[in-house]
Amino acid sequence: MSTGAPLLDTHVLQHAVDDLSHKYDGIFSAETIERCVYESYTALSRTATVREYLVILAERFAASRLRALALADGRIEKLVPQVLFVCVHNVGRSQIASALLAHYGGTEVEVRSAGSLPGAEVHPLVVTELHRRGIDLGGAFPKPLTDDVVRAADYVITMGCGDACPLYPGKHYYDWELSDPSEEDSDAVREIVDAIDVHVRALWTEIQN
Repeated sequence: MSTGAPLLDTHVLQHAVDDLSHKYDGIFSAETIERCVYESYTALSRTATVREYLVILAERFAASRLRALALADGRIEKLVPQVLFVCVHNVGRSQIASALLAHYGGTEVEVRSAGSLPGAEVHPLVVTELHRRGIDLGGAFPKPLTDDVVRAADYVITMGCGDACPLYPGKHYYDWELSDPSEEDSDAVREIVDAIDVHVRALWTEIQN
């Protein structure tokens, strides 16, 4: 498959295709997996400012999308609630919310985040503030919103991205009005995290009930 990717990236991406084909043998065709991997690479490359880890992130993004698609289509069993947080750039609010819910829910919930217009990297002050609270966002990266993750979700929470999410029946949709931390200082970011934390705790209580 031609993507315009450097030759070394293409070789590594093909290894990712092979690994995921083995993992999803009998669930997805090799063609579906290859398309997902290369589409994920292309999508992330549009906003990547540092390309050193682009292939690794593309593999992780493709793996998450394939799992979401398998859950949405009933190809694998859904054992825990699926929650999706969406904001505009996926560098602040949705990253904070997903990290907090994953922290509180552990293995009892599966959490994803995405952006309608994803940025290049998670806001450094967000990473710092969550680290201060014992939550590691070091491996997080902005991801574009895709249909598969919406279809897999039981709960879809949007934050400032309008009507970006397609509507599917049988899901819980919420829109949280929260300040964007992108242009804020550390004190304001701390307040935003506090506000999101209140919403997340309430959501987790609802999900458990």
